[in-house]
Amino acid sequence: MEIRRFGVGHRKPDGPPGTRGVEGQPIHVDDRGVIAEIALRHHAVVAAHANPNLVYFVVIEGGGFVRVGDETSRVSAGDAVVWPPDVVHAAWTESTPMRALVVEFAAGGSEPPALPETGEADPTVEQAQEPNSTQARLASRPPTEPARHKSTEQEPW
Repeated sequence: MEIRRFGVGHRKPDGPPGTRGVEGQPIHVDDRGVIAEIALRHHAVVAAHANPNLVYFVVIEGGGFVRVGDETSRVSAGDAVVWPPDVVHAAWTESTPMRALVVEFAAGGSEPPALPETGEADPTVEQAQEPNSTQARLASRPPTEPARHKSTEQEPW
């Protein structure tokens, strides 16, 4: 049996370049992909960047904001955000911390798997809403300029 520890006491104290207030710990890394846990403190930033791989940003505690391309949304525990390959994405917090699992698939898979069709709307998927004043305010405020990862690199956790 193999147990890999993450969370408080196991994270690297400083996040990758371009982050502020972020700690992380890889749980699994190989040529198929990466699974990591990251913790964003109050007013933390994962700088805007693009990556050649498909990534899921799975919020497991707290909440904050994410940007994918030109879209910005508030997220909280229980939300899984798809970061498509080669699309600029970012995450940040304001007044509350946020913890997330980052699940990255090595280049090759460019689309998230399709959900089975049942003929009914999936009740777990939030329907699109008209932008509100908070979303409009956030959309006009990028956390940082985009950075590009090398095609051989995975998410820098």
